Amino acid sequence: MTYCVSINVENGFVACSDSRTNAGFDDVSVYRKMHTFVWPGNRVFALMSAGNLATTQLVTRKLNADVKSGALPNLLSVSSMQEAADYIAAVNMNIQNLHVVREAGNTSFEASFILAGQIAGSRHETLMIYPQGNFIHESDEHPFLQIGETKYGKPILDRVVNRQTFLERAGRCALVSMNSTIRSNLTVGPPIDLLIYEKDSLDFPRQMSLAEDDPFSKQIAEAWNEGLIRALQNLPKFYWESLDNAPQQPSANSDQSY
Repeated sequence: MTYCVSINVENGFVACSDSRTNAGFDDVSVYRKMHTFVWPGNRVFALMSAGNLATTQLVTRKLNADVKSGALPNLLSVSSMQEAADYIAAVNMNIQNLHVVREAGNTSFEASFILAGQIAGSRHETLMIYPQGNFIHESDEHPFLQIGETKYGKPILDRVVNRQTFLERAGRCALVSMNSTIRSNLTVGPPIDLLIYEKDSLDFPRQMSLAEDDPFSKQIAEAWNEGLIRALQNLPKFYWESLDNAPQQPSANSDQSY
């Protein structure tokens, strides 16, 4: 299983992905699921993948090969993020169809992607590309996108993230979302790749790869756990936990009506 999340805020975007690939109980491997394409001062793309590993690997290889060979379109020739998403979607669908022709079994070769990036002169954007070739933006109400094992890391995003969230705070939120997923699903795991992009910088200097024993990753997890415990302790008390001189509540056998 996989978990990838992007958060798009006013000052930039965050991309975060795990690296564990599970092809069965006895076949767990580590493969990077975030791939970056950078032409400093011109354009930047971060591509995160979920789904069939053979498909996602061939897609990223094809994207790199097209740039090197000058085939059109490619990530360096597209003029907008929408064109980039269309191009990646077409590559993805072609590779999925190729696998289906070669494999007569019931294997699913579907793959989905999150594309985050910016082209000089345009606004930074994030898009989710589906296996069928269509894609969407995130909403203003919930400015994040997820692929893979999404349910465990979603509550913190729903409660905390909005367009005005500070960029670094969004990055910490992505790590908390990832930590919550790892704790609840053993098929998602480190190393964790984190990228924090400041709008209009057109470069990716802020990247981290956090291993399981990374001190910063542990600090984030411990601080979040402690914060949850404090929040639980500070929730309002039930009336029977109040002081002895608190007003008595009517008993279940009272004649008083409600």
